Amino acid sequence: MSTGSCIARPTETGYSGIYVHFDGYPSGRLPLLLAAYQYKFARDVEAMNVHLIDQVAIAWEELGTDLLDGAPKPLVRKLTGGDRWPSREMDNLVTSDGSPPVREVITEANSSSLSWGYILHPEGIEVISLYAADRGPIVDWNTDPLTRFSDHPYLWLPGHPVPATQPPRTKRALAVATKTTPAAAKPAVRR
Repeated sequence: MSTGSCIARPTETGYSGIYVHFDGYPSGRLPLLLAAYQYKFARDVEAMNVHLIDQVAIAWEELGTDLLDGAPKPLVRKLTGGDRWPSREMDNLVTSDGSPPVREVITEANSSSLSWGYILHPEGIEVISLYAADRGPIVDWNTDPLTRFSDHPYLWLPGHPVPATQPPRTKRALAVATKTTPAAAKPAVRR
């Protein structure tokens, strides 16, 4: 489904970035960006900006699972269902006058038709919904990529908490969390 969004870096006056045509909802975009930051880009926001914004000729058709390179296989499976697809740039654009398409830089001044904006700050991803085109809450880079994010635009307003729920705990995590300390390690009780 086409849900237009942008990936951008912060500027002194707002942000500057590139258009992404498909799958712009937070529930899909944020897990992919968080995992890409944590694994493929080794927590380097500038390397991520260069790849996602600067090295794109026109715009992105879609962001793919190649952004999950280096992530643990179980995480990739949970995020993608085991499917793989490449990121694709828009390369089939035709202009009305037949001239070559030109890269359009997305800023706060020309983003009003986009449903979502994802601004890659040093501390996290600022999520801007269509209903709050100037600012939004920031999702910390250390957030678990399996976190469930809301796609409801009215919940992504400036000054509000990030609308998300933590991933469900696995049986193994629950077993570790509830594991009792061996008797030898327990402190002695006085009688």
